Amino acid sequence: MLSFLPKPLIGGLAVVLYILNLIYISVFLYIIGFFKLILRFKPAQNFLDNSIARLTILWCKGHNLIMWLTTKTVWDIQGLEGIHPKGRYLMLSNHQSWADIIVLFKVFHGKAPMLRYFLKRELIWVPLVGAACWISSFPFMNRYSREYLEKHPEKKGKDIEITHKACERFKDIPTTMINFAEGTRFTDIKHKRQKSPFQHLLKPKAGGAAFVISAMDDILDGIIDVTIAYPKDEASAWDFFCGRHRKISVYARLLPLTDELRGNYQDDREFRVQFQKWINELWTEKDNLLEQTHRDNETKQ
Repeated sequence: MLSFLPKPLIGGLAVVLYILNLIYISVFLYIIGFFKLILRFKPAQNFLDNSIARLTILWCKGHNLIMWLTTKTVWDIQGLEGIHPKGRYLMLSNHQSWADIIVLFKVFHGKAPMLRYFLKRELIWVPLVGAACWISSFPFMNRYSREYLEKHPEKKGKDIEITHKACERFKDIPTTMINFAEGTRFTDIKHKRQKSPFQHLLKPKAGGAAFVISAMDDILDGIIDVTIAYPKDEASAWDFFCGRHRKISVYARLLPLTDELRGNYQDDREFRVQFQKWINELWTEKDNLLEQTHRDNETKQ
């Protein structure tokens, strides 16, 4: 609708509108947070968590309105069959841009349960973001490195135990836990530095996904495998805000949680090798899908 304006002006306007949309929702979110602090009994907590999920839908609708105003992007969305908004899922996605968050919320709101992330406990002190995530029932975790555990063996298994306890609330709250297995956004520099075997992706880190499965094993309904394809691999959020992405493709598929994906990733070497093999095969399929998407887009130009 505003695509006739200069791209930098559109980008600046979009950023302001996204921030205003966040502030607008945050006002109601903090009101709910106040009641979450004083009404500690389970029925009230569940009601307030469901209210937060409805607020998220309003937030997503605000994003969709902003995108309609500022971009002419064509959306190609495939594979949402079988995903239920009342389920509990782990979502594995490639990571190319800070805009991935907005893209995923657009694609999956109303289709999948509310999207959440595991966050480091230190992030709870980040102004605005930390409190908002706590109110929204994002699980905060203590993640210990192998080196730390060697010096403090008494902490072994505590991270899984604490996170598993934090996830108990999801028995009553449908949720989708997102894991960007690459651990960072794709750039050509990172790709070359890693000597990644994939053409369009960075190397996936298997530990995070294995950690989520271990923490939520008894309540997970499956794994949502997501591949986001922009017109080019190194896609900046600024290009997204400016409406420069003429087409965004999102491919999803629901994978079962099989026994081969269950195990002790930290201590069982055989399972660790098996899980790494599984996620590398998944990334190979993603890489092939991205290559085919780029070829198809070039052919249609």
